[in-house]
Amino acid sequence: MTNLKVTVWNEYRHEKQNEHVASIYPEGIHNAIRGYLKTFDGFEVRTAVLDEPEHGLSDEVLNGTDVLIWWGHLAHSEVRDDIVEKVRARVLEGMGLIVLHSGNGSKIFESLLGTKTGSLKWRDDGEKERIWVIEHGHPITDGLGDYIEIPKEEMYGERFDIPAPDELIFISWFEGGEVFRSGCCYRRGKGKLFYFRPGHETFPIYHHPDVLKVIANGVRWAAPVQGASLSSGRVAPLELRN
Repeated sequence: MTNLKVTVWNEYRHEKQNEHVASIYPEGIHNAIRGYLKTFDGFEVRTAVLDEPEHGLSDEVLNGTDVLIWWGHLAHSEVRDDIVEKVRARVLEGMGLIVLHSGNGSKIFESLLGTKTGSLKWRDDGEKERIWVIEHGHPITDGLGDYIEIPKEEMYGERFDIPAPDELIFISWFEGGEVFRSGCCYRRGKGKLFYFRPGHETFPIYHHPDVLKVIANGVRWAAPVQGASLSSGRVAPLELRN
């Protein structure tokens, strides 16, 4: 049985510059996500960060990655264009990509969607968010109830400048009344792309069990076809769609 190879990429700046963020993620957001994914049989998980040579995304790493998870915020402009192009090429060849939260403004997300995706409403008041599941039959929503509730979160509101998703599976509602397309699936070439909105660095979003469950489900959904034979000790294997 072949392991599904996952790389969790994080710019890893907030955790080193902000004591509050460091207290929530002492080993970085990337390692919080990696620690959860490692609890599944059949996942082989590594991390990469911005300040490593080639941002940790050498040809060897990318060619050995089935699904890449991307978290960025402060340093989108520091990501080298040649690395972005290599990631883009791998997605078109079939590598899965999961873009989290403020990664909506990353070069790789904008390159694959063809628009400036950082355009949206924004407010950081620590409001309650309900992430409503609107496609219960989708593999990424497997094991969830009607919604995920996050007690305190940064607000993102429409209009979100993205192309219409191939599949819209989550819509968020915030206490201020705004809504947001917070779970969007795309196909690009042979690859699958999943954008998942929750994840502001000053709140413990990546300790929330349902948020982590969605990321794990997203990895399975985004995996190339050869990952379809995986089994998990915690969640039943999910059927991968073409």
